[in-house]
Amino acid sequence: MSWRYGRPLPIRMEIESMAGSRVWPKRVLLVSCSVLISALLVEGLLRLRQGLKYGTASTTVYRFGVDPDSGLRVPVANHDTGRIRINSRGFRSPEIAVPKPSSLVRIAFLGGSTTFCAEVSGNEATWPHLVWRGLQDSYSEVTWDYVNAGVPGYTLTECHITLKRRIKPLSPDVIIIYEATNDLSRDTRELARQMGLGPAQADQPSWLGNLSLTWFLLEKNWQIMMRQREATSTPRLQFDPRLSRGFHERLLRLVRDAQVTAPVVVLATFSHKIRRDQTPAQQLRAANTSLFYMPYMSVPGLLDAFQEYNRVIRMVAEDTGAVLVSDEEAIPGDDRHFNDSVHFTDAGAELMAGRVLKGLTASKALTKLLSEEKQGQMLSAVGPRL
Repeated sequence: MSWRYGRPLPIRMEIESMAGSRVWPKRVLLVSCSVLISALLVEGLLRLRQGLKYGTASTTVYRFGVDPDSGLRVPVANHDTGRIRINSRGFRSPEIAVPKPSSLVRIAFLGGSTTFCAEVSGNEATWPHLVWRGLQDSYSEVTWDYVNAGVPGYTLTECHITLKRRIKPLSPDVIIIYEATNDLSRDTRELARQMGLGPAQADQPSWLGNLSLTWFLLEKNWQIMMRQREATSTPRLQFDPRLSRGFHERLLRLVRDAQVTAPVVVLATFSHKIRRDQTPAQQLRAANTSLFYMPYMSVPGLLDAFQEYNRVIRMVAEDTGAVLVSDEEAIPGDDRHFNDSVHFTDAGAELMAGRVLKGLTASKALTKLLSEEKQGQMLSAVGPRL
């Protein structure tokens, strides 16, 4: 064997192999560091955006505690993100005087996240605040205040407890009720589970989703995308109008107790982004969060379900004499007015407030209340007769 083709060649190969074995770990480390830095940069930018938009960099934009009197999950008192401000009583509204002054008209709003309005730009952009402002502008001779008792996730059951434990002691004069979607989700979920079409409860973020905002958003958007796809390809729950019986009973009890608490009770039909005149693609996109929380439903099933629950709201208003705010489709089903399937943007909240103001100011119940309030103020000014 020659010197050229003998020992030198294996030695060179060994040297190159050793050099390569030292390079690869460096490359892996470099790539790993690059990926980590990129992930941290994305996380930082998302949290900056979250902070600018919602006033907090957390994966949740509001904080909850437990109300010791009612046992309900309620917003933490005095919590302020800039965008969401909670008063000392755990309501997303200004501070109120307790006991209520006799010269003041107080409005209480009952509902879930669609009344709490986390998606709008601030407390002053929520539709309850805009209703209060509209009444104050229209009846400037009257002093008004309000309590936004809407809490994300509340059904009529929690609203009823709120009425008895948290609102009744505040002596409201007007109670406005707006809820359907959380009850619809609860009413259909157990049936879907029994039929093997869905989980017993809505999906919760993974441990990594609770830790990382980036992963939380990726996880949720992936689930929404998959559920939109499944809505047109897998077996769906067939909506049965009889499912609304429980909703009817709960709403009827709530309204009757509300009427014992306040002289004026208002029921508003529920607005949602999905519309029958949209194309199938538009409907599927509009149903994004409804399908996230009710993954066993179809788009036609959701349309039928919301129509049925609004029928029940109209029926209960007629049976009890409550003021009905109808015309739920006066709020266009588009991105300008809806943040997702059911939650309003600033523009949507403004139109929602307009709906409520139109129905309330045209009602005989409010006219009677204000007439009695004016008479009471006149008697107070004159003083007792001798």
